[in-house]
Amino acid sequence: MSRQTSGWSRAGAAVIVLAALAAGAYLAHRAMVANTPAPVPAPAPASAASAAPSIRYPIAQAGSGPASATTAPLPALEQSDAGVAAALEALTGGEGLRALLVPRQIIARMVATIDALPRHAIGSRILPLQTPQGAFLTDQTGGVTVISDRNAARYAPYMRLVDAADPKALVAWYVRFYPLFQQAYRQLGYPKGYFNDRLVEVIDNLLAAPDLAQPPAVELRQGHYIYVDPALESLSVGQKLLIRVGPADAARIKARLRAIRADLTGAALPAAPVAH
Repeated sequence: MSRQTSGWSRAGAAVIVLAALAAGAYLAHRAMVANTPAPVPAPAPASAASAAPSIRYPIAQAGSGPASATTAPLPALEQSDAGVAAALEALTGGEGLRALLVPRQIIARMVATIDALPRHAIGSRILPLQTPQGAFLTDQTGGVTVISDRNAARYAPYMRLVDAADPKALVAWYVRFYPLFQQAYRQLGYPKGYFNDRLVEVIDNLLAAPDLAQPPAVELRQGHYIYVDPALESLSVGQKLLIRVGPADAARIKARLRAIRADLTGAALPAAPVAH
């Protein structure tokens, strides 16, 4: 969280979601981190990546929501950007997302960002959305530096995406494009991993972020702000991001994540399973 402007869905912060999954949350990260680039999350160790875990949340059990308007075959992952961008724009109202979306390697960026949220670092070059405008703001309260609620104006374009996309429609889109998400996840370094399980795990991590009644205290250290409370500073990057956007926006994001999780885990089974 730099003093000046830093370089940085409903599911897809993702989210996710899916770029929009946690969009309102994880994009706040670059507002608080200095301009020193963070490392791209490393692939899982070979022993973990090569293991064959059991699937906890089969994509076939995800609620399908509205029927897909097309039965056309999916494009190759490397040629999917145009179709993915068009579908996401339709889900979120178009222009707002178009101004923020990084239109290259969209699904790969979503997968890498989502996978990084429960960790403690996230690389700016993997993000699927553009950085917030303006400078990160703090206030002084009783001689203590706290995160200012005025930052909400910077995050407003991302929160409009959070509010715009219907969770069921978003999950239906995700189910249709799931083979590409799975392919990107394997290419990230999990050849036998199952991305939908990871997505649910990430959502659970975000939902476990503490809800704070007061703005948290921060201090400037070596060019960037950190939380004064060691318990907050030790949280995952995704949980810290939810704290940084403020309690009102965090509550809206969490509500979307709960709705998305319900569909992803088969709380409302589709009439016909979707093959994966």
